[in-house]
Amino acid sequence: MELPERNLGFLLHDVARLMRKRFEQNARGLGLTRSQCQVLAHLARNEGIQQSGLADILEVEPITLTRLLDRLEEAGFVERRAHATDRRIRQLYLSEKAHPLLADIFTIGAATRAEALEGVAEAERDQLFTLLSRMKSNLLARASTPAGTRSTNDG
Repeated sequence: MELPERNLGFLLHDVARLMRKRFEQNARGLGLTRSQCQVLAHLARNEGIQQSGLADILEVEPITLTRLLDRLEEAGFVERRAHATDRRIRQLYLSEKAHPLLADIFTIGAATRAEALEGVAEAERDQLFTLLSRMKSNLLARASTPAGTRSTNDG
């Protein structure tokens, strides 16, 4: 039986959890939660997206995103606008007030990653990124395959 500290899934989960926690600590001065920062960061890269599309990207329930957007809209950071041809569709945009925060959010993200990768050589960082990207690709490729079936590449 594999010990939890030698289990890749546990380790990846713990590292991700600790990075989220550390980001939250580093971002306290912004007055925003990590989740709110995440919404703003993804919205910066996908302005005009529909709420359902952003929920998919963030992998959260639509109601969870609605609550986050309500708070961000109240604070003046996000705007919901009617679609040009379909008034039922609401598109999401950052307000002018949000733009200065983005630099802070991205700086805090970079600082948090730097803390996590302290003492890890550049070549090791590249290798880690390559390996994790390959693992992600492997899992995405199998996501459409029902559990218990094997693809032709499985050996």
